[in-house]
Amino acid sequence: MSALPTPNPASNPRPARGQTFALVLLAFLGGVAIQLQQAQLLDVWMSLGLLILALLSLLLVWHRPTGLGRSLGLVLATAVIGFASTDWRAQHFHANRLNPQLEGRDLEVVGLVAAMPQRNENGVRFRFAVEQSRLEGRDVKLPALLDLGWYGAYWRSSDGLIEPSSAVAALRAGERWRLLVRLKAPHGGRNPHGFDYELWLWEQGVQANGYVRAGPRDPVPQRLDSTWHYPIDQLRQSVRDQILKRLSASDDPIIEREQMAARQRRAGVVAALVTGDQRVIDRADWDVFRATGVAHLMSISGLHITMFAWLASALIGWCWRRSSRMCLAWPAPHAAMVAGLVLAFAYALFSGWGVPAQRTVLMLATATVLRLSARQWPWWLMCLLAATVVTAADPWALLQPGFWLSFVAVSVLFLTDRRTPSAKRSAPWAGLLHLLREQGVLTLALAPMTLLLFGQVSLAGFFANLLAIPWVTLVVTPLSMLGVLWAPLWDLAAWAVQGLSQFLGLLASLPAASLSLPQAPLWAGAAGLMGGLMLAMRLPWSLRLLGLPLLLPLLLWSAPRPGPGQFDLLAADIGQGNAVLLLTANHALLYDAGPRYSLESDAGHRVLLPLLRALSVRLDRVVLSHRDSDHTGGAAAVFNMQPQVHLLSSLEDAHPLRQRDQAGRCEAGQRWVWDGVQFEVLHPSPEDYDDARRSNALSCVLRIQGEGGSALLTGDIEQAQESRLVDSGQMLKADLLLVPHHGSKTSSSPAFLEAVSPNLALVQAGYRNRFGHPAPIVMARYREQGVAVYDSVHCGAAHWQSSLPAQVRCQRDLVKRYWQHVP
Repeated sequence: MSALPTPNPASNPRPARGQTFALVLLAFLGGVAIQLQQAQLLDVWMSLGLLILALLSLLLVWHRPTGLGRSLGLVLATAVIGFASTDWRAQHFHANRLNPQLEGRDLEVVGLVAAMPQRNENGVRFRFAVEQSRLEGRDVKLPALLDLGWYGAYWRSSDGLIEPSSAVAALRAGERWRLLVRLKAPHGGRNPHGFDYELWLWEQGVQANGYVRAGPRDPVPQRLDSTWHYPIDQLRQSVRDQILKRLSASDDPIIEREQMAARQRRAGVVAALVTGDQRVIDRADWDVFRATGVAHLMSISGLHITMFAWLASALIGWCWRRSSRMCLAWPAPHAAMVAGLVLAFAYALFSGWGVPAQRTVLMLATATVLRLSARQWPWWLMCLLAATVVTAADPWALLQPGFWLSFVAVSVLFLTDRRTPSAKRSAPWAGLLHLLREQGVLTLALAPMTLLLFGQVSLAGFFANLLAIPWVTLVVTPLSMLGVLWAPLWDLAAWAVQGLSQFLGLLASLPAASLSLPQAPLWAGAAGLMGGLMLAMRLPWSLRLLGLPLLLPLLLWSAPRPGPGQFDLLAADIGQGNAVLLLTANHALLYDAGPRYSLESDAGHRVLLPLLRALSVRLDRVVLSHRDSDHTGGAAAVFNMQPQVHLLSSLEDAHPLRQRDQAGRCEAGQRWVWDGVQFEVLHPSPEDYDDARRSNALSCVLRIQGEGGSALLTGDIEQAQESRLVDSGQMLKADLLLVPHHGSKTSSSPAFLEAVSPNLALVQAGYRNRFGHPAPIVMARYREQGVAVYDSVHCGAAHWQSSLPAQVRCQRDLVKRYWQHVP
């Protein structure tokens, strides 16, 4: 990317005014950033009053003579405007949240399918715009937009489409339906360095999610009519289905399963590039894209929209110059810029109008307005203004990694581009060298930020992006888009995707394709970013090398570990299931691996692997208490990422997870010591494997004893197994107890609690789970024993240390924000 043209002094803001304007923009961004760190919102009248007062102050200060007092007044008033306006908008949105008394109730709703439905093997998920809502015959108020699931048996047809069975209807955007639903407030897991699901839904405008009641005893869902509402989503859905049908279909009835899967994966990439439906891309492909650093290319990102705007502008400009009358009516450069912006807006709208697309269109609009007004501002002031416009439209964009990566990337290119105009018009080979340099500069400068935000960086990303960026933006995406006009072009796009996938798969298979480091604190990331920028800038090497020491805190940062003889316990927030990470000074053990959410999603991929990467944990052993899917669902993902792990479980020999070289059966009496910490298996006994009729009865019970504290992990044992443990005379006493069977009525007998005598207890259960865990009668039993109970719904991930056995740190308490759900 080249630098902006040399500013014209007559069209630039004077230096003093430019500096004041920049301070005002920074003040607005600062006010918004401060508001986003708040745990609670102000009173609605207080935020509105602050906003009005700040606006009046701005008007008064604006007409004062230029000076320090005026500048300070402008900065302060603008900062308050940023804070108060964001708070007021959040108040307005929060006021329409779901009434807690309506959670879990059967509600009759009439409304529209508000977006393109997302289909998978479990059913279909869709956005639903509520028009009417009733509870037991009376009207009730619901949030305007719901995120619903309609679950049933889906099957993949021979032409590649996922077809619904008779239990689930084929939904189309714009249709009006009458449904019986059960809703709950958005509630996501809260884990260290984890994804903020509640913030994501907040940005999407969704304040309730749930599912359609379509059982044999429920009223049959009724499709009332088709409407012209959401026409773009109707068109997107038709195009997506046509792409999947064409590229996944085969005339060969005996085509191999692997070939069909490959067809479907290519079709998913093409459909995603055209319609923005990222969920049709296979998870294995996403893993390859992330490992090679090209994931940003496989969704409708800012790069796609910017390239589309540039190509459209160039084409319109070329056509415009062919007519002298049109050039006299309006200059060709102006017409090209406006046309490029309009067509980019249309492309972003067709691709789903996602947050990255909105952000890019606003940035392009800001730059276009400045150019049309003959204002050639310094690049840094243009970036600052664009960031302010984006933030004013969507304040919560400041919390998205894509926001920072976009603006930092643009800033890096401007800072490091010092070519003269004559150099920019030089031979083609010089342009190729410049392209190589820009890709290298971006890779070097953005690597520290990528490590800070995601905990990993692709070492193969330079070579992957060098080919993938021009290939995807100039070949695959244009072919995919033109296929809307002539479908055979989709076949060419699929072949182009196939070649790129083979290249990326080869890079991803390299031993050092990506680097994962523990996620460092913000100060280390900021220092690393400065160091990468210094290395990339056109400075004397004596100055560039000063950036190396700034990289060291980020590269050498290590997550704290317990001392010898001590251990840390982290109960992850994975919903309905168990997953507990145990750390000693030099070893790590994972007790259970959480649930499987669907055929394509599990706690391993969504929670455990990001957590292990962020903490830089290399597991030595995984203990799977028993075979239930809410305890083993994420194990395969963990084993694929860390194949060195030894498995200890009660799984039967034929179980797929047991087919490992390093796998053994847990039996009472097994003991080992890591770094002075003692581990002992208390259950099951060898005889239990012959007598047990339920998998719960075979749960591996593990006791850990360290200096200062002990913990007992119990799986899903029930009262019969608890009684046997008490009668066995084994040491059961522990400071911390993982509540058996998630707090089920069939567990936590008084005799067992008395034998363990815990001070603290942890419950891992999902919010409003269908089993009713933990049972109120069981929680009352713990209270009678004087045990402090922490459940994952209210606590999030729970962190406990044997060196501080009386304390539990809750992730929801460590990082509180106003958009987070409080049960």
